[in-house]
Amino acid sequence: MVSIVRTTSANPHFQHLVSLLDHDLAIRNGDENAFFAQFNKITHIHHVVVAYMGDEPIGCGAIKEFSPQAMEVKRMYVLPAYRGRGIASQILRVLEVWTRELGYTTCVLETGLMLPEAIALYTKLQYRRIPNYGQYAGVANSVCFQKDLV
Repeated sequence: MVSIVRTTSANPHFQHLVSLLDHDLAIRNGDENAFFAQFNKITHIHHVVVAYMGDEPIGCGAIKEFSPQAMEVKRMYVLPAYRGRGIASQILRVLEVWTRELGYTTCVLETGLMLPEAIALYTKLQYRRIPNYGQYAGVANSVCFQKDLV
């Protein structure tokens, strides 16, 4: 059974999972990785969840303030051996609940065209594509999404 724990970016399990995510993204992003990596530092992320199967950390996700109304979903990752079991959906739903509890009404996020499984997840969970925001405006390989939580 999967359990999901709220924590912070200081959690060593979260940090380990993020290192695996960063390695995967470096391969997928290729020459563009340095551009994307600069926006994925965890030092300013305070709201983190880690998914466990028993005692094993198997996935993670985080939110950070984007605007007074919105949290940005960051650092979503599930170990390859556990994909296809709905764990990412569970993580994202917990982040959405936490977003509402903190008084925000919207989640936004950016992902890449090289991550079709991420795009499928967000679409399945009723995120709608929006124009690329902020630093992602005009970036051809970026795809931005939004979900209103009210």
